[in-house]
Amino acid sequence: MYRIGELAKRYGLKADTLRFYDKQKLLSPSSRSEAGYRLYTQTDEEHLRFILRAKRIGFSLTDIADLLSIELQKANLTCGDVKDVVDAKLVDIEAKIAELNYFRESLRRLSDECCGGSESAEHCSILDDLESNTSGFVFDFPAQSSDNQQNKD
Repeated sequence: MYRIGELAKRYGLKADTLRFYDKQKLLSPSSRSEAGYRLYTQTDEEHLRFILRAKRIGFSLTDIADLLSIELQKANLTCGDVKDVVDAKLVDIEAKIAELNYFRESLRRLSDECCGGSESAEHCSILDDLESNTSGFVFDFPAQSSDNQQNKD
């Protein structure tokens, strides 16, 4: 059995992280000591490793909760159920990559158009392009779902 600080230290985490996971119902201690300390078993440690691996490859805590739910009921669910979670994350990541590529290309164009000289910024092409579209530089944003747009406002 590990106390919260011991388990956290084994994985380079803070005890608050484990408390947060407990609050989010991702990782609950198997028991508590007489003094009320959270006590974690080897199985709890395995669940923590699962959470940390999933986080490392980009899953959100909501995704991880879904995966843990499947893990706990895997006899009643299919590999397809797991694949659905992974495929949904893959779609999200591909959309983020497309958005980041758009940002990079837009910034590259702005940088390439600017002389970068020591003149006053009153006639800076970057500021001019951001203020209006008279230069022909188009700042159209990639199509976003209404959910993504709400999160960015």
